[in-house]
Amino acid sequence: MNQNQLSNVHPEAKIGENVTIEAFATVAKDVEIGDGTWIGPNAVIMDGARIGKNCKIFPGAVISAIPQDLKFQGEYTTVEIGDNTTIRECVTINKGTSAKNKTTIGNNCLLMAYAHVAHDCILKNNVIVGNSVNLAGEVEVDDFAIVSAMSGVHQFVRIGKYSFIQGVSKVGKDVPPFVMAGRDPLSYAGLNSVGLRRKGFSNEQINEIQEIYRVIYQKGLNTTGAINHIEENFDDSEFRNEVIDFVKNSQRGIIKGLLD
Repeated sequence: MNQNQLSNVHPEAKIGENVTIEAFATVAKDVEIGDGTWIGPNAVIMDGARIGKNCKIFPGAVISAIPQDLKFQGEYTTVEIGDNTTIRECVTINKGTSAKNKTTIGNNCLLMAYAHVAHDCILKNNVIVGNSVNLAGEVEVDDFAIVSAMSGVHQFVRIGKYSFIQGVSKVGKDVPPFVMAGRDPLSYAGLNSVGLRRKGFSNEQINEIQEIYRVIYQKGLNTTGAINHIEENFDDSEFRNEVIDFVKNSQRGIIKGLLD
C-alpha cells in the first residue's frame, strides 16, 4: 500500500496490494479495498464499504455513509463496489437498509461528479451515471444503461439494460431496455440504436427490437394487449424475452409513448 502520511487509515481496514491512498483521505475500520485501487485526496471511505480492484475514487467522494432514510435503525449494512469502477469528485453512495442490506455498484461503472446513489440501489455492470444525477432508494439500473446529467430518478424505478435517458429528466416510471427516453414528461423517444451499434448489435437484432417496440408504443394497444401480441407473433429470442420480462415485472409501469 502506498499511503500518504497525511491520510487517516484505520489499522484494521483490509487494504489490498498496490493500493494508493492520497493525503487527507479517510478509511474507516470496517472497509475492504481491492488491489490496485486509487483513493484520492479528501475521499471518505466509511464503515461497510467493500471496494473492488483497480477502482478510482476521486477527491471529495463519500462512500458508505448511513442512509438518508428514517426507517434506518443502525442495522449492519454495506456498500459493495465491483472492479474497475470510477467514482468522480463529490459522489455520495449510501449504504443499504434492512430492505436489501446493501447498495451495489457493479464492474466497469462510471459515476460522474456530484452524483448521489441512495440506499439499496443496484447498479449493474458498465453503467454510466452523469454529473449531478440523483438516484433515490432502491433504484435498479441494468447493464450498459446511461442516465444523463442532472436527472432525478424516483425510488423503486427500474432502468433497463442498454437504455439511454436524456439529461435533466424526471424519471418516475420504469424505462424498458434498449430504448431512448426523453422529453417532459419522460417518454419513449425511439430505440437507442446508436448505443446498440456501438456495443456490437447487428442490424437484424436492432430491427427485431424496433419491431417489438412498434407494437408496444405505436400499434394503439394497451400494455397487456401489446405483450400478448408480441408473445403470439414474434419468435422466441433473447431480446423478445428481455422486453417481455421487463414489462411484465414492472411495478411502477413503463414510460409512455409520445402520443399516449
